[in-house]
Amino acid sequence: MTLYDNLKECLTAEILKNRNKFSWFRVIRRCLSEPKKRYLFWWRIANHLYLKGGKINKKLSAKINRKLIIKYNTEIELGTKIGVGLYIGHHGGIVISNKSIIGNNFTIRQCTTIGIKEENGKFIQIGDNVNIGAHTCIISDGLTIGDNVTIGAMSFINKDIPSDVTVYTEKTNRIISKA
Repeated sequence: MTLYDNLKECLTAEILKNRNKFSWFRVIRRCLSEPKKRYLFWWRIANHLYLKGGKINKKLSAKINRKLIIKYNTEIELGTKIGVGLYIGHHGGIVISNKSIIGNNFTIRQCTTIGIKEENGKFIQIGDNVNIGAHTCIISDGLTIGDNVTIGAMSFINKDIPSDVTVYTEKTNRIISKA
């Protein structure tokens, strides 16, 4: 599959929701009528240009990505490999490192970070059908998260997670009386 075919497949699944056959007119019309789709459209275009290579493409993709970061407060670094079916619940405070390889049907919510500890660290690999709750932090080098995983809100993940599980960080509230 070529890079362009991958772009069309992503836009068909994420913007058109697989209801219509791909056409640029349908994609742009959907983006104009549904503002939530605009981020996915422009990020996919910028990432496509970045992966395509070339000085002009990389400059243009960086400019588009900077505008997206300012407008949506969401920073998915260019070069990040994300499969078909990306869904962003709320845009505020999302950061994803370009050292991430993410599978299909990935759902992420606000205030979530996916990153590596060191500049030259190993890639984080996330499988298909992964659902990440709000305020989650995934930080490690060479971390692997399997397929069909649900990560609860406010979780801290720094170890591998096998497939077909639900993971959350247990939190306890402690109430101390001042009387």
